[in-house]
Amino acid sequence: MEQFVKRQSESNQFFLLAGPCAIEGEDMALRIAEHIVEVTNKLQIPYVFKGSFKKANRSRLDSFIGIGDEKALKILRKVRETFDVPTVTDIHEVTDAERAAEYVDVLQIPAFLVRQTDLVVGAAKTGKYVNLKKGQFMSPESMQHAVTKVIDSGNKNAWITDRGTMFGYQDMVVDFRGVPVMKTFAPTILDVTHSLQQPNQASGVTGGRPELIETMAKAGIAAGVDGLFMETHFDPSIAKSDGANMLPLPLLSGLLERLTILRKAVNQIS
Repeated sequence: MEQFVKRQSESNQFFLLAGPCAIEGEDMALRIAEHIVEVTNKLQIPYVFKGSFKKANRSRLDSFIGIGDEKALKILRKVRETFDVPTVTDIHEVTDAERAAEYVDVLQIPAFLVRQTDLVVGAAKTGKYVNLKKGQFMSPESMQHAVTKVIDSGNKNAWITDRGTMFGYQDMVVDFRGVPVMKTFAPTILDVTHSLQQPNQASGVTGGRPELIETMAKAGIAAGVDGLFMETHFDPSIAKSDGANMLPLPLLSGLLERLTILRKAVNQIS
């Protein structure tokens, strides 16, 4: 994590959290990580590999949950050791915090759980970076209190990630007016792919608008976010979780190249 922090502090570039929604196996995780590391090294983008070791928030009982907690966490550790990049995973229970902290560098609090004080404090007390997903039901201003919970627990390393606000029953909308507000509390990230979800489908399988990923990412960079969050997969059609709003991995390189050009322009006028 120290190398990531150094690269981030020395760079005028945005940083990136990216990877599959869920860890489906060792080979897929290593292949995806290798591809992203190659691209981000070329573009000098500070990078954190993302993968959920389990999916606790599912619409249906038969939805994919994971390959086994310990197995998935060991894969995340192998990604970190193989490519020398930090890793992030989401936690859902207080007991997850200490366990996952043995394997990853950043603990992510899911949007639905960001007001759960015990969970946030438990993550903070591990000393790891804590990535706080803004609840779909929360204002940008209210995220100050989530950040304060982390800081008051003795941990200054908090991030905020905006993943949109629920609009009606089946759509998400990002209000970019919130970016400068949240940046006053902590480094702020835009979750590009989850903000394009279409949840609560009658089928119990979440939909999405992946054709708008580039539009959303460009808007985030223009609004001044510190980082971007994206879920990606070699073939989203066979991904076991959130495939409907994922970025196909072969498209990542071109997208990041265009975003770095935009970031440079933003830096010049800001």
